[in-house]
Amino acid sequence: MRLLSTKNISPKQLSAATALVSALLNTAFSLLLTNSLWTVVAVFIVTFLVTYGVYFYTLQVFIYRKIKVIYKFIFQTKATKKEEFFYNNILPQKSIEEVSRDVARWAAQRRYEIDALKENESFRKEFLMNLAHELRTPIFTAQGYIDTLLGGALADPEVATRFLSNASRSIDRLVRLVDDLNEISKLESGRIGVVESAFVIQDLIREVYEEFSMQAETKPMTLTFKKGTEGPIAVLADRPKIRQVLANLVENALKYGHDGGTVTAGCYSTDGQRVYVEISDDGPGIPETHLPRIFERFYRADKSRNREIGGTGLGLAIVKHLVEAHGQTITVRSKPGVGSSFGFTLREARN
Repeated sequence: MRLLSTKNISPKQLSAATALVSALLNTAFSLLLTNSLWTVVAVFIVTFLVTYGVYFYTLQVFIYRKIKVIYKFIFQTKATKKEEFFYNNILPQKSIEEVSRDVARWAAQRRYEIDALKENESFRKEFLMNLAHELRTPIFTAQGYIDTLLGGALADPEVATRFLSNASRSIDRLVRLVDDLNEISKLESGRIGVVESAFVIQDLIREVYEEFSMQAETKPMTLTFKKGTEGPIAVLADRPKIRQVLANLVENALKYGHDGGTVTAGCYSTDGQRVYVEISDDGPGIPETHLPRIFERFYRADKSRNREIGGTGLGLAIVKHLVEAHGQTITVRSKPGVGSSFGFTLREARN
């Protein structure tokens, strides 16, 4: 009885238990009819073997008829003229344990797919909501200024000039947003190739620093190298794309850094094969809960402050795609009140 109550009993065990019960009953009955020990033993053996064989065969046929339906459902097989061959030569080769494992793997795969679909659906809804908001803001702002001008503000040249300038800035922001979306689409589809060349990474950082020097002076903020990392290190990468990565990181550091703060670049040769490049600031930092999502499109750790500063919300997503297009990785370290550091790896150019 303990065997029959077991959840994982196999067809062989069930057949053997049934055959044993039948053999014992027949043996007990034969003892009433004869006193011959050999006859009793023969009855036991024959009954056990016949019952086991018939019961096991019947059980297998019944189960595998059901299994065939399950396999059709799982693997989406369609009945053909070869179905009989499929039934007779393929399905019976699998034991119940193997079928159980197949079904378990199929169920796990389906659960994974369902979870992935749910996650993608949630991400899609959030992305569309953020995209609608990002598009609405500059469009409605420009529309408001233009409607005001058409309503009579054009009569005042000073007001008209100011409103047109504001509307132009909103349209510029909209153009940047569309350009960034187009850039990400190309990166995700793999339509933008990586053309590698050797160059000194510190020289490229100095170019980016020069580009943002006026913006740094207005805050004011200092653009510098970490002491001991000024020496030239050659990397093998797509120079324009890495320039875009550095420009986005330096611009973010200037936007969110404190007035009078410092933006620091560090370049380190790690293992003779890779170079680690890091852009750090001493700004307000990012709470740890936001760090896993900081590279998502339109994700903002501080939504209110980000709206005031501006930007499309796609800069870090583009940075991540550009670095990964090189087969490398980008990471972020941050602590509120201390600052943030964005670092990525590149291949080191050998002599």
